[in-house]
Amino acid sequence: MSIERPRINSSVPHSARIWNYWLGGKDCYEIDRQVGDQIAVANPAILDTARAQRAFLVRAVEYLVRDVGIRQFLDVGTGLPTADNTHEVAQRLRPDARIVYVDHDPVVLVHAAALLTSAPEGATDYIDADLRNPDGILEQAARTLDFTQPAALMLLGIAAHVTDDSVYGIVERLVDALPSGSHLVFCDSTDVIHPEQQRAMVEQWNEASDNPRVNRSPEQLARFFDGLELLEPGLVSTSRWRPVPSGAEEPAEVDNFGGVALKP
Repeated sequence: MSIERPRINSSVPHSARIWNYWLGGKDCYEIDRQVGDQIAVANPAILDTARAQRAFLVRAVEYLVRDVGIRQFLDVGTGLPTADNTHEVAQRLRPDARIVYVDHDPVVLVHAAALLTSAPEGATDYIDADLRNPDGILEQAARTLDFTQPAALMLLGIAAHVTDDSVYGIVERLVDALPSGSHLVFCDSTDVIHPEQQRAMVEQWNEASDNPRVNRSPEQLARFFDGLELLEPGLVSTSRWRPVPSGAEEPAEVDNFGGVALKP
């Protein structure tokens, strides 16, 4: 399956660049900042959501490396590099960890050199590919990852950009390629905490962007874990997935739900 890759267009907003802007990054254009600000006005919680998703990534990777012994990560839809990228978190604990990033945004490709910085004992690679081409992803990732050994598949905020039910088969294909003992780390947007704001944000996004997205209910998100063993605390707001203790109260929920699951 051949996926046509877009050219860099500084006049059209793109999700990777807007997300980078929300996380405090500088790799974005004026149009991305404008749309990012407009979305933040319509849905002020989006900044908390972006930060909660990145913190979820950190906690999940730390758990998998430290407590499970995972040494390989396939991070699809990585976006632009900011702080605490998957390889940085993993290699702080295990310098021999191997990470493959996947994205198809040409801006991300330009900045790939920032991702290709690995501890000498490990490896970091970048694949220019689309989530909708799972076989191509797996073929290229096999240059760096050993698919006879457990690995973690990272899908954070990317499935929303495949707006129909074909996304379930795509994720299933990627999971099927991994051996027993592998894990799926998944999260995506929903609209159960701030429904009106979240739906307005998606409508505004789809009017302004050529990279549409969709909100899915928690029940729809749970389907991505079919056939897997969902770890405690299950599918929850990413802010509440094993948060670092910071007081008696639970963190506020965000419209980004996720979890970590084991492939038996």
